[in-house]
Amino acid sequence: MGDNRLQIMNNDPITFNTNLMGYPDRPGWLRYIQRTPYSDGVLYGSPTIDSVGRPSVIEITAYNRRTFETARHNLIINIMAAEDFPLPYQAEFFIKNMNVEEMLASEVLGDFLGAVKNVWQPEKLNAINITSALDRGGRVPLPINNMKEGVYVMVGADATFSSCLREVENPQNQLRCSQEMEPVITCDKKFRTQFQIDWCKISLVDKTQHVSTYQEVVRGEGILPDGGEYKPPSESLKSRDYYSDFLITLAVPSAIALVLFLILAYIMCCRREGVEKRNMQTPDIQLVHHSAIQKSTKELREMSKNREIAWPLSTLPVFHPVTGEIVPPVHPDSYDNTSMPLMQTQQNLPHQTQIPQQQTEGDFLNYFSKRQNMT
Repeated sequence: MGDNRLQIMNNDPITFNTNLMGYPDRPGWLRYIQRTPYSDGVLYGSPTIDSVGRPSVIEITAYNRRTFETARHNLIINIMAAEDFPLPYQAEFFIKNMNVEEMLASEVLGDFLGAVKNVWQPEKLNAINITSALDRGGRVPLPINNMKEGVYVMVGADATFSSCLREVENPQNQLRCSQEMEPVITCDKKFRTQFQIDWCKISLVDKTQHVSTYQEVVRGEGILPDGGEYKPPSESLKSRDYYSDFLITLAVPSAIALVLFLILAYIMCCRREGVEKRNMQTPDIQLVHHSAIQKSTKELREMSKNREIAWPLSTLPVFHPVTGEIVPPVHPDSYDNTSMPLMQTQQNLPHQTQIPQQQTEGDFLNYFSKRQNMT
């Protein structure tokens, strides 16, 4: 037994580590649970028949997470065979409103065994196994409404099952369980005050009706039969040429990729209609419009590079506003580019005929005769 002592103050977080002496973990039948560093650690489990007669030395290491102190203690567990074990009639209950460490308390376990004995009424009644629902594949409950993970409790007795326990095997109750409905059990009220039993998960086992299928294992001497000396493979193995495999693995995919590349190149390069065919199928007015847009875009881009150049020709009038004649655009370099209007006025255009705004009848006739002579 260890002599180390651990000084523990109030509210000190303590962590325990348990393992079998000389081994990295505990025995397979022994479990340990500690919810938080501030709660007690609990060792629990049901020994197997193979563990009977062999003492198990459990090494317990306590670690104070506040002061970093460590203490070690050895717990010796002696397992002896019981004369009345196993009890022939066993029933396993699933309690929904309990955790395993709560059920292991002597007062709570005593109250549960008392309730079962009141319903079953055997002469001998013992708790055989207590298992957390998480060890049976259950899910961790949500941390709301003080939900519990549940615990399985197996009890054994020397008397046959009572009529109340047999009600679980009733076809009506089995149908209700298959429909996820609560079965009707007459003795449920004797448990309801403290324990919430899930009657759909109860299991009744009668050991007297089960034929033992256990076969004794015949252990050998642990020595393999002599098969003679080891004869390695001979060195005269036939060599294999992997050149053909290399060609098949590399050349065939390369040839397929080359063919696909040539087909794609032919489609992309040799099957194009070309600009000439496109222009032939396009109306002339659309080509002229497109060319004018490209020309204007080019001039605007050149202007953006140098803002000191003259105004582009595309912004000047090309046709005479009155006669309709083609007039070359006025593009004097002496003008101030910044003050030049976007469209030239009629006064700036050459060969422009002034149209009188207000004329008398005689002036209008003179003007009309001049127009006739000009034409």
